[in-house]
Amino acid sequence: MKKFLSTVIVLLLASCADDSEKFDEMSVEQLYLIAVDRLENKKHKDAGVAFAEVERQHPYSDWSLNAQIMSGYSYYLAKKYEDAEESFQMFIQLHPGHEYVPYAMYMQGLIAYEQIPIIERDQTPAKESAEEFQKLINRFPNSEYAKDARLKIDLIRDHLAAKEVEIARFYQQKESHLAAINRLKLTVKEYQTSSQVPEALYRLVISYLALGLYDEAQATAAVLGHNYGDSQWYVLAYEAVQGVKR
Repeated sequence: MKKFLSTVIVLLLASCADDSEKFDEMSVEQLYLIAVDRLENKKHKDAGVAFAEVERQHPYSDWSLNAQIMSGYSYYLAKKYEDAEESFQMFIQLHPGHEYVPYAMYMQGLIAYEQIPIIERDQTPAKESAEEFQKLINRFPNSEYAKDARLKIDLIRDHLAAKEVEIARFYQQKESHLAAINRLKLTVKEYQTSSQVPEALYRLVISYLALGLYDEAQATAAVLGHNYGDSQWYVLAYEAVQGVKR
């Protein structure tokens, strides 16, 4: 079994390592010190390669677990996100009960989080990040990383809600009000605590009015006023409803 795991580790690490650099066989202490020196000198990618080499050459040493984590962390600092993700995923798969697993899971979420683009672009990284953070919360709800994961999920959800409102705004510009309404209703339902909800309700009012659905517009404006009466969006919605003659 140990021989099998060693083979798996070597193969997985080979996918993360930089093939242009070859290491001589050396002691685990020497390799680890090389990796640490590179990290301290901000040679993050090279540090990741060296930490991976610690695991490759000395998979059963006391240093190997730390080296796996440090390899992923170094690649993360180098913004070599695919290599970092592979390192952390490998650690989770090979050591599911280890105390470092919550950290590795948190880092997987953080890697995707740092690749979230502006709302005009595809939001796959945002959804992946939220999923990874939720996995951490579900498995380790009391870990030191769960609190920050919850905060980041809230920020991600607000970002995704902004994406939905942005799409609805585009539909409104094209006078595709039914499509806009569908997006906006989804936003209000799925992202109830988001800061985007007041604008979503206002835009619902505008699209309802554009389709002649005055009762729906008035009811939505009332919800907006009840929950966000001090917002600019309620003022605009109120003015829009009052400006329509039935």
